[in-house]
Amino acid sequence: MTGNAARIQAIQTITNRQPMPPKAPSSLDSLWASDVFTLNKMKESLPKEVFKSLKKTVETSSELDVSIADVVALAMKDWALSKGALYYAHVFYPLTNATAEKHDGFISVQSDGSVISEFSGKVLVQGEPDGSSFPNGGIRSTFEARGYTAWDVTSPAFIMTTDNGATLCIPTVFVSWTGEALDKKTPLLRANAAMNKAAKRVLSLLGHTDIAPVNSSCGAEQEYFLVDANFVSGRPDLLLAGRTLFGTSPAKGQQFDDHYFGAIPERVQVFMQDVEEQLYKLGIPAKTRHNEVAPGQFEIAPFFESANVATDHQQLLMTVLKNTAKKHGLVCLLHEKPFKGINGSGKHVNWSVGNATQGNLLDPGSTPHSNTQFLLFCGAVIRGVHKFGPLLRAAIATASNDHRLGANEAPPAIMSVYLGSQLDNVFEQISKGEITGSLNAGIMDLGIKTLPTFNKDAGDRNRTSPFAFTGNRFEFRAVGSGQSVAGPLVAMNTMLADSLNWVADALETELAKGATLDTAILAVLKEIIDNHGAVVFGGNGYSAEWHKMAVEERGLRNLRTAADALPVLKEKPIEALFEGLGVLSPVELASRFDIYAEQYILAIEVEAKLVVSMTKTGIYPAVVKYLAELSSTISSLKSNGVELGSETLIKISTLLNTLMATVDKLSTAIGQHDFADTEAHMQFCAQTIRPLMDEARSYADALESEVTDELWPFPTYQEMLFIK
Repeated sequence: MTGNAARIQAIQTITNRQPMPPKAPSSLDSLWASDVFTLNKMKESLPKEVFKSLKKTVETSSELDVSIADVVALAMKDWALSKGALYYAHVFYPLTNATAEKHDGFISVQSDGSVISEFSGKVLVQGEPDGSSFPNGGIRSTFEARGYTAWDVTSPAFIMTTDNGATLCIPTVFVSWTGEALDKKTPLLRANAAMNKAAKRVLSLLGHTDIAPVNSSCGAEQEYFLVDANFVSGRPDLLLAGRTLFGTSPAKGQQFDDHYFGAIPERVQVFMQDVEEQLYKLGIPAKTRHNEVAPGQFEIAPFFESANVATDHQQLLMTVLKNTAKKHGLVCLLHEKPFKGINGSGKHVNWSVGNATQGNLLDPGSTPHSNTQFLLFCGAVIRGVHKFGPLLRAAIATASNDHRLGANEAPPAIMSVYLGSQLDNVFEQISKGEITGSLNAGIMDLGIKTLPTFNKDAGDRNRTSPFAFTGNRFEFRAVGSGQSVAGPLVAMNTMLADSLNWVADALETELAKGATLDTAILAVLKEIIDNHGAVVFGGNGYSAEWHKMAVEERGLRNLRTAADALPVLKEKPIEALFEGLGVLSPVELASRFDIYAEQYILAIEVEAKLVVSMTKTGIYPAVVKYLAELSSTISSLKSNGVELGSETLIKISTLLNTLMATVDKLSTAIGQHDFADTEAHMQFCAQTIRPLMDEARSYADALESEVTDELWPFPTYQEMLFIK
């Protein structure tokens, strides 16, 4: 079947499909965490002292007593068997943004040939998957295969159920035989521990004596696209790269702003309800669902959780979205920019820190000017973003996210902090050496008696800011939709730990001079805003004026591409930051640069090869066939006395020749591998291969607008975005 025939058949199949009947929703009580080995389930199945010990580890991050592992393993196994699980898997998160799992059966063969179900504490606590085929950035040689998984007791085990059965999944870390972290969870746990230690120092200096462990929290808003699977099967670029490398914009896109928060299409809502039911069973608090800005784009947002659990749940959420989409005849696209000309997808990471005794440490209250605890923690964030903004940029640097950052849909690549008018005013007072009050948020009165009056927020929102304060948390808006949130959280927690340690040192110095606590706090805050206030910006982050001001006047770095940003991981201050706080050793950090740089290069090379193959095997034959038909039609009309100009023939022929010449240049560029180092290779991808791909696309998209629709080989934007 030719490409265009398959495309037409796909349209017919989709338009004639019978909708999947909606399922009556189950009660939330019966669904919630039913497939999770929660603390309550542990309490029911474990001896009192064992449960008490395990709970202490979970809630206070105290050392795990491995002597209880056998008892916990037995209870966990019995619970899993009762849920129909015959296998277990240590689940971990290698440096690929994906999830890895190795399944083992509970089965144990006895000497008499019979079998029993068995699961020991030793197996629960430690696993040994082959570590040779995961990215390690040069930490291990290819022949050195041993790796270890270790049980993360702070993230609950769960049952993953599919049509093929159920598996007990145990969240773990993944390290090499030599002890280096080969995963995303290990550095996150270390970074949170470093932040907890530093936060406790500051809270102690503020006079607190009862200080519970301080944890970071995360609520990640997940944007995604849904496209019918019949269309995706006809798009090699979507299948292999996750984005369309060709495609002209339809007459109607998102310019009417009528999709955002619009009525959810019936087919999509059935899909969403299926997703949410699975998420609730897994204890993932999906809170919000809605249409996003672009046609075919949607969002799901969970409630806040501790950062480690939220990270695990984010990985599960992406898995559930993709797997459930298949059941509904859809494909879930998590690429940051699957379609040119409309908004791409992000994953806004809402981040805060707090504990059970002092509460949310980034909650300003109604009078932030007098909330010195909040001001110190907020000031520490400002200092951290100013000193380590390039690290934040590197933490979200991927080939796919480059398409999104800086467009009128996502924050720019320059890292800045938005505080809002109320906090801007407070920190402006601090810079002058005194704090006199806070601006009143005011009352919203709509002038209609039947409508209520209500308190306004203290400040507006700024969608152009990559790091914005939004009431009681910061929102890191630059994270990509397909990324693990672990990397950004590691960067944020580490920079905050560094800043809180600096705050504690500075407070101790001022107090040693005889200053009162209030005087010391004001002096420290003034030093922060004087030295780091350049990162605070409340205007239009898209404007050329800001880009000029940020770089030339404020000294901020504009790392436009991942090729520019990833080398930050090699800089000595970043190495010292991670090593000093025990989050990543120099070897572990260097491995991450190597891995992420290789992923960047490979992603662009795959796309470039797709551009070449799709042009030569799809677009070129279709255009040649159309030219032949058009030429024959013009000749036939001319023989019958009808004169028809050949301008269109000339235009299409010129476009096709130019396209093929560009594709030949691209093929030559792909074959070049003589580079001084990895950074030079990345820059070649960014400065040579990407522009050639964009140039080829411009000619191909122009041809799509000229060639008869019946011959075009690939599903179009209009079809993929609007036919559901």
